[in-house]
Amino acid sequence: MEIGTIGAGDFAQAFAKRALKAGHKVKLSNSRGPDSLREIVDQLGPGAMAATKEEAAACEMVLLAVPWDNVPETLASLPKWKNQILIDGTNPFHGQAGNFTPAAVGNLSTSQLVAALAPGARVVKALNNMTVPNFGADPVVNGARRVAFISADDDGAKKRVETLLKAFGYSVVDLGNLRDGGLIQQAGGPLAGRDFLERGES
Repeated sequence: MEIGTIGAGDFAQAFAKRALKAGHKVKLSNSRGPDSLREIVDQLGPGAMAATKEEAAACEMVLLAVPWDNVPETLASLPKWKNQILIDGTNPFHGQAGNFTPAAVGNLSTSQLVAALAPGARVVKALNNMTVPNFGADPVVNGARRVAFISADDDGAKKRVETLLKAFGYSVVDLGNLRDGGLIQQAGGPLAGRDFLERGES
């Protein structure tokens, strides 16, 4: 499968490494254009490609991995969605790493806002609880698997993302719909930033 990334920072790169290892191809994109991604793509190796945002968004599965402040403008700049699965990895923070302040999103999950801004996409909230260092590390720790949480209103899309994350090596827990599950796992929720491990059967 070809998976696109909207954004190519540390989180997107960690995702790309997992996807490539699982046998997928990845089209990375950012706001500066493909030429700015040559070095990253070379480091990621075979199967990784630099792409425009439009090319990345045309893949059947797409990771949204841009700062929260950039989400509205980024989604508004893309072509209409045609039933692609959009994995929302964003968290409601203003600012950049090291200078974060929580964003006011009311009693909505960020993924509900993303879904409203990306009509036609099948939005799945995933990987919001993990810090980038933990996501970049091995999903298996001393025989236990890291837990990845997912939530969505589209069960078919959620199942596809669950299958993908299991192929990455994670234990996957379904938190239900975009609103309830999203609020639990995103920044400000009880699961945010926590590193959960599921022990294997002894």
